[in-house]
Amino acid sequence: MSATADHAEGQRQLAGRLGLRPGQVVQELGYDDDCDDDLRRSVEHLTGNELVDEDFQDVVDAVLLWWREEDGDLVDALVDSLVSLGDGGVVWLLTPKAGRDGHVEPGDIGDAAPTAGLHQTSSISAAADWSGTRLAARRSGR
Repeated sequence: MSATADHAEGQRQLAGRLGLRPGQVVQELGYDDDCDDDLRRSVEHLTGNELVDEDFQDVVDAVLLWWREEDGDLVDALVDSLVSLGDGGVVWLLTPKAGRDGHVEPGDIGDAAPTAGLHQTSSISAAADWSGTRLAARRSGR
């Protein structure tokens, strides 16, 4: 396999851990200079679409929410992340890993998610400095 093919496969695997698929539209919130560019490029490569920002006026399949401890109220940010999210969509809450500036305690995520109407389904190492927590909307009972 060529170096270019290896790189392309690595890109797909990075975004693939997020459960994304080709053709999906992904909204990115909380972007700053510290965000992981490899993960961002990987998402764009796998989906075939550029990431859209908070000004996007249509429905999205997933949201990448980059969040640091000092960014404010996590519940408010999670509620805001649901504005454009389509049925069955997920929010990937990306937070700095333990020991890094801006780290968010898992308990804070566990407290904020249900208040925002979300539940945690899994956690991954999303990038070198970032953890990812997959959050899905709670389904209403029948």
